[in-house]
Amino acid sequence: MLRWIVILLVIALVAALLGFGGIAGAAAGIAEIIFYVFVALVVLAVILGLVRGF
Repeated sequence: MLRWIVILLVIALVAALLGFGGIAGAAAGIAEIIFYVFVALVVLAVILGLVRGF
């Protein structure tokens, strides 16, 4: 998942440098959504891991 975030951010940076603002915004927005999903899954895994540990 982190690989996709980095790829999309690189695409967004390159698109922004070349003047494609719409593509850059879309790639950055998708990367942001994937990042939040990743963080939520990590938090969920930590919580469930702690509950199972007891």
